[in-house]
Amino acid sequence: MAFGVFIHRTDSIYDDVPSERYQFPKQYLSRAQQCEGDWIVYLEPSKVRNTKGYFAVAKVQEIIADPRNADMHLAIIEPGTYLDFGDPVPFRDADDVVEQGLLNDNGKISGRAQAAVRELSPMDFSRIVERGLGQDHDILPRVDQASQPGDFQETHAPFAHLSARDRVNQLTNRVVRDRNFRKTVLRAYGERCAITGLRLINGGGRAEAEAAHIRPVEYDGPDIVSNGLALSGTAHWMFDRGLVGLAEDLTILVSRQSNDLDAVKGLINRSGKLCVPERPANRPRPEFLTWHRENCFKH
Repeated sequence: MAFGVFIHRTDSIYDDVPSERYQFPKQYLSRAQQCEGDWIVYLEPSKVRNTKGYFAVAKVQEIIADPRNADMHLAIIEPGTYLDFGDPVPFRDADDVVEQGLLNDNGKISGRAQAAVRELSPMDFSRIVERGLGQDHDILPRVDQASQPGDFQETHAPFAHLSARDRVNQLTNRVVRDRNFRKTVLRAYGERCAITGLRLINGGGRAEAEAAHIRPVEYDGPDIVSNGLALSGTAHWMFDRGLVGLAEDLTILVSRQSNDLDAVKGLINRSGKLCVPERPANRPRPEFLTWHRENCFKH
């Protein structure tokens, strides 16, 4: 097993859904197979406008032949492992490229940088994940669920000397994943509640919005931006309890079971539709909205 890099762009000709599968031609099969059972980092190419750089991490469950295309293979992503970086990592930093394994003996970027699938050294993997998980800043910390006496309290240990395998343990830690999920969702929505349209900042300069999963984690909902909404505390409470929902066209639905329909409708922004992120790839995916309507929304 080995760490790897998978290059992906949202306008790709390949049948990619980064949180679920990655399609690639046969020429990359042996390299992809080395990553089977291990973790990879996704990279958006530098030539993409406003590139995110290294933008996510995931674990490859298995490599299979694509049943719909004889010339292609699929890297199947292990459910629940994909995680968007709260702080996307640029291909280059102030000093040099972050992926040091791409440098040749003369310190120049080698031809390996053009490979859509390539092995990643443990040191480079650790460095990218460290920067991707980042540190707390003004968007954090807001605890969406109040801690109770005796609850586990997170300790803020420094990232500095963690090995690559220690970082893998971070990637499966629920506290780390929730914190990172909130970063990515609030950034995508500009820290604005998607239902009310309000961007509220508290006295400490931190966003009051919370990150809500459309399909909850306990029901196999992934930690991806397209399964998230930035919501105020009240809107989050109503969404989780099915008092509001979303139609396919992102019209905000109000349950008839609400005990004060006018008050709920008064919280909704004037357009009557969800305030969505500018980047289409960050907008709610239809299958998650359908799950919420069928399993949570009170018709």
